[in-house]
Amino acid sequence: MSFTETAAVGRAFVNNDEPPPRPNAELFATGMANVVGSLLGSMPGGGGMSQTAVNRMTGARTQIAGLVTAAMTLLTMLFLSPLLGLMPHAVLAGLVIVYSVGLIKPADFRNILQIRRTEFIWAAVAFFGVMLIGTLKGILVAIIVSVVALAQQTANPPVYVLGRKRGTSVFRPRSSEHPEDETFPGLLLLRLEGRVFFLNAGRIAERIGPLIAEAGAKVVVLDLSAVFDLEYSALKMLTEGEGSPTGGGRDGMAFRAHSGRLCVDSALSPGQDPGPRAPGL
Repeated sequence: MSFTETAAVGRAFVNNDEPPPRPNAELFATGMANVVGSLLGSMPGGGGMSQTAVNRMTGARTQIAGLVTAAMTLLTMLFLSPLLGLMPHAVLAGLVIVYSVGLIKPADFRNILQIRRTEFIWAAVAFFGVMLIGTLKGILVAIIVSVVALAQQTANPPVYVLGRKRGTSVFRPRSSEHPEDETFPGLLLLRLEGRVFFLNAGRIAERIGPLIAEAGAKVVVLDLSAVFDLEYSALKMLTEGEGSPTGGGRDGMAFRAHSGRLCVDSALSPGQDPGPRAPGL
């Protein structure tokens, strides 16, 4: 969790003219620092949001700022602890809020919402999580929510019905913006995107079934040019759909894929094993 905060803080405070933080290098440096610190009885270290905000606002630019901070902290502990002990916690909280309030940028939330609603939800969860339960726990909650959302998207990849742009060889997803795109009786053109594997192959087949019934298709063509990984088990599940009760008496299923990546013979008969593939199909 400490490393998660370190990586998040690094991305939040990096300037355009500075090199982007490298998570692996940050993890190694933080780990080695904690290993050495443990030999001296120190507390675990990591990148802190409020501490980084203070450094940034005071003009810190190099590692010397960290040494100065450490020296001032040591002097404060030795000579000013009795005075700081009398200070109300609300005062310390106010200092942190003053230096951290500049990190809240409503315009960024508005931009995220305009581009992608799902990402806006992630940002809102992270914001309220950090505000209500703390930085580390709030970031952890946001990570869990984003992982669950990504898993849901992976399990439900998009399936597009394609039409041909009239007078061209361009095939594109059918939409209300292009009602004039051509379709062909008895033929259904579908495009899959993302990774197709055993976990989502069944879901894809369930979504394809109603599309076949609606189009009354006898031949189904799957465009796999946007599929970067196709598992054999998933391919079997798709082709075995030919012999299922929802097969609808189709004559066959054809596949189109990138040369050298996913190459499948066309017009597979019901239940036929795909067998070896010839590259460059």
